[in-house]
Amino acid sequence: MNYIQQMAFSTLLSFTLFLCVCFASSLEAKPISSLIRKKLFDTMFLHKDDNACPAKNFYPYKAFIRAAKTFPEFGTTGSLDTRKREIAAFLAQISHETTGGWATAPDGPYAWGLCFKEEINPQSNYCDSTNKQWPCFPGKSYHGRGPIQLSWNYNYGPAGKELGFDGLRKPEIVSNNSVNAFRSALWFWMRETRGTLSCHNVMVGKYVPSEADIAANRTAGYGLVTNIINGALECGIPNDPRVNDRIGFFKRYTNLFNVDTGPNLDCAFQKPL
Repeated sequence: MNYIQQMAFSTLLSFTLFLCVCFASSLEAKPISSLIRKKLFDTMFLHKDDNACPAKNFYPYKAFIRAAKTFPEFGTTGSLDTRKREIAAFLAQISHETTGGWATAPDGPYAWGLCFKEEINPQSNYCDSTNKQWPCFPGKSYHGRGPIQLSWNYNYGPAGKELGFDGLRKPEIVSNNSVNAFRSALWFWMRETRGTLSCHNVMVGKYVPSEADIAANRTAGYGLVTNIINGALECGIPNDPRVNDRIGFFKRYTNLFNVDTGPNLDCAFQKPL
């Protein structure tokens, strides 16, 4: 190869690399607002602003999008289908946690998510007095609040620390501020425990099961997300109606996203976390 040919080849190679970089940049994940626009959000939550819902007007689309910016990896990780599936999974889980639906509800039971912003008739103040790292503040209750029904002092404390509010002294901020409500739910969704275990990592394929997870049949899929959120009460129970409700929301939302659900939808045969 002579000098002229070498120069031509070098120029072609540089141009090719330039094109590859530009193409890769064009494939970078776009904001989740490009995947779930307001019209789709409103279609999912047809009745959240009905008079029958105590959380009427508390969960606007803009608050969800604004909160998501706090966690830039949410809904932007992986392939297009993976990103849609994660958003659908998150919205399905918070829909179950805040549902106002019933079997014969108008538009079906899975059109009534985000109907509540606080737990109804909490059975306790959800204070774990043995947790010294996040001690309960006198007179405060750490019952379920917000889209994911954040509960217990050991969740309010670290959530507030990371998100910039005093979760132990002012837990009520989760149910009186729409953006912080969504941010608290996304904090729980993204939080890693026991290595790579998190709802986010499970849905985007980053979860690496330990030997104990494998022995407990905790395989990746939407069912494991349910296990993370409320496995102690709902998992290891075949045909549990609460798990079925979570799956029902997920199926509806993935259908609206035009994406498949993926495997392992329930946690019926998983050992609870």
